Amino acid sequence: QPKFVESGGDLVQPGGSLRLSCTASGFNLDTWAIGWFRQAPGKERERVSCIDRTYTITNYADFAKGRFTTSRDKTFVFLEMNNLKPEDTGVYYCAADPDGRCRISWNGGDWGQGTRVTVSS
Repeated sequence: QPKFVESGGDLVQPGGSLRLSCTASGFNLDTWAIGWFRQAPGKERERVSCIDRTYTITNYADFAKGRFTTSRDKTFVFLEMNNLKPEDTGVYYCAADPDGRCRISWNGGDWGQGTRVTVSS
């Protein structure tokens, strides 16, 4: 399993934007689906988005639709987050699914350190 390094988290005001990145050195990610997950304080980790191995099929949690966009290239996977809300606060993680298709049932695993996003005025 790839071990990801996430970056781009920051303190941002409500309504602001952030772009998160993750990468896994030494792995060819082309055959993997890559998901973003987050864990808010005191809550279970939840899936935010997924992009499949073809780079073309994406899906999003309801709270992310219309505000978040995931994309990828050969090295990085990105999560563009707009109109951020205080409830988006949490630690954001990447994970890779060898199935490659963003299965609805996939809940990630093999977590890295994550990157912290804080949305507050």
